[in-house]
Amino acid sequence: MNRSRLLLVAFIVITFAVAATAFRASQSSAAPAGSLTAAGQMLEPRSGHTATLLPDGKVLIAGGMRRNQDFYKSAELYDPATGKFQPTGEMNERRVSPVAVLLRSGKVLIAGGYVGQGCTDSAELYDPGTGKFTALPARMTTRRGDSSGTLLPDSDVLIAGGADHDSPGGVASAEVFHPATMTFHAVASMHFARVSHTATRLPDGRVLIAGGRGDRVQATAEIYDPKTSQFLVTGDLITARYKHTAGLLPDGRVLIAGGSDERDWRGTMNRAEIYDPRTGKFTAASPLNDSRYKLPDEAVQLPSGKLLVAGGSREVEVYDPASGKFLVAAGQMNDARHFMTETKLKDGRVLLAGGYPDNDQATNQAWIYRP
Repeated sequence: MNRSRLLLVAFIVITFAVAATAFRASQSSAAPAGSLTAAGQMLEPRSGHTATLLPDGKVLIAGGMRRNQDFYKSAELYDPATGKFQPTGEMNERRVSPVAVLLRSGKVLIAGGYVGQGCTDSAELYDPGTGKFTALPARMTTRRGDSSGTLLPDSDVLIAGGADHDSPGGVASAEVFHPATMTFHAVASMHFARVSHTATRLPDGRVLIAGGRGDRVQATAEIYDPKTSQFLVTGDLITARYKHTAGLLPDGRVLIAGGSDERDWRGTMNRAEIYDPRTGKFTAASPLNDSRYKLPDEAVQLPSGKLLVAGGSREVEVYDPASGKFLVAAGQMNDARHFMTETKLKDGRVLLAGGYPDNDQATNQAWIYRP
């Protein structure tokens, strides 16, 4: 073989090797972030609805709105086995942004929410066995919309903050729902009024309450201790924010990401930070790839321990605790979706449903994220 042929063969081999290496690199960089695909349509366009994983693996989707003041009583079930949505019983009241918490009994508590011109103090239970909602005789201690609801270690539910009217600010009051007696009772108030905050249960059973809006957007945070029924002030956020998301990391720290300041649409942020319960302090984390707000309250923890952040953008992102970076998943939604829901299924996939883009018209589109 002459010299020119040897050079040609060497060039081809090197080119192939470089291409193969680049391909493997692109695959390995994309693989950790997973992928997003369309997954059919809900029976109704919804935003501000709830989505709760039931013991049988189906997802209860309840309430929400088509557009402002066009609220739903209706509910539906998503079946991961078929990938389809089917109707179930109606709520007793039209609700947007109520609390929805799966109880130890397998029933779902739906409490409060916006009902039109204001909020409600009513509550009801969904029974997966009958597919029906039953109104509770007991009322909450105050009217609340967009409050937080957290299942405590003793099976009670902490309901904190929220708005008691349609104006932007929140309230400081809190209460606990007792499934054993089906009653609500007030506990000590938070130190700061807040709505559109996040509530994250820590491994020791305490609850981190972060951000939100009172008379202004808050940088404050506090811890609810179920043993004393008291809130204790902890370190401040680095950045005041509301309508953000929070997720528990495998090591017990809490990621806070996205949200907005008082400027709302013009104040959306990509900044992120991490709370360490051992020190009671927040430290800066790498930023999101896209500024976003009006996010699901919880960034769900994937089987790998990574956190999924969705909503407020066409893209979804995954926070990797090992690298401390946000990675963009393959695939996109058809528009930026605000007030959508994010629900981890039993097989580790995540159902993303509904939300609205800038035109305030909700979608019935759903997506599946695969880790």
